[in-house]
Amino acid sequence: MKKFFLTFVTASLSLLLLAGCGSGEAKDENSSSAGISEPVDIGIIKFIEHQAMDEASNGFLQALNEAGYVDGQNMKVEILNAQGDQSNLKTISQKFVSDKKDLILAVATPSAQSIATETSEIPILVTAVTDPYESGLVQSNELPNCNVSGTSDLTPIKEQMDLLVKLLPDAKKVTILYCSGEQNSLIQANIAEEAGKALGLEMEKKTVSNSNDVAQVTQSIIGNSDAIYIPTDNVMASSMPLVASITNPAGMPVIVGEMGLVNNGGLASVAIDYTSLGKQTGEMAVEIIKGADIKSMPIQYMKNPQLVINEDVAAELGINVPEDIKANAKIVKTNNN
Repeated sequence: MKKFFLTFVTASLSLLLLAGCGSGEAKDENSSSAGISEPVDIGIIKFIEHQAMDEASNGFLQALNEAGYVDGQNMKVEILNAQGDQSNLKTISQKFVSDKKDLILAVATPSAQSIATETSEIPILVTAVTDPYESGLVQSNELPNCNVSGTSDLTPIKEQMDLLVKLLPDAKKVTILYCSGEQNSLIQANIAEEAGKALGLEMEKKTVSNSNDVAQVTQSIIGNSDAIYIPTDNVMASSMPLVASITNPAGMPVIVGEMGLVNNGGLASVAIDYTSLGKQTGEMAVEIIKGADIKSMPIQYMKNPQLVINEDVAAELGINVPEDIKANAKIVKTNNN
């Protein structure tokens, strides 16, 4: 994808609320209760390239296809990836608004925050955003009351910490590893810290500022903790093979927040399925295309998370997974692609 080199201007959460949820502007034809005329012009912003983001956008398009919307026929789809660069996000956001897209899908919190600063009229659906309200995107998760809605990827963190204790009964200290620049990760880290302490664990936080820090910070945890917990985090997701190349040979188990992290070398998770989450978001898009008012569409959450165990990692770490856990788990191997 062509690189962009415009300067990024940081917006505060309060400005996000004003830009994304301002009620003073009149609706344009994109948000008309009469629906969106064909062909439907959809823009998809992806913050970074990794498995979960790809699955979310693929699931979104799958739902539209199943509803009869086909790219090149009655639908136009433009997918742009910011490659983890905030200035790219701003450029893509401005382009989509200038192009007068009918609907925009923002994958991950940085993408959602970027596009929400640029338009309060075009319907914006978000996915892979942990808490849209805390991220300044909606007036409330129950009633957005603006041009933003979508799906949250808040994972069952308490259940993930319970799983850690069951798989690693001798663990005393757990390090939460995440990117300091991602609001969604901070929210999850705070929940995990509280849940771990309630289980009698000593909890600490370690952060990276970008992918360049991952190896050094991960290495610093080895020998100083009994396990690592990684939430759904874009930088960590794209860096998980590197993390696993350090932790697994060192005998350090890593409990993670989503399926892709398990596939790429994490030990286990109680995980959401990003394809299903994206599909759920796509079903919301179909409703909007047909005339539903996004302002009254509450944020939706994934149901029935899946227990998943990486048997390659368990074997490498010498962890004997209890039969009652294994019987209810999806067993996967490390993705070596």
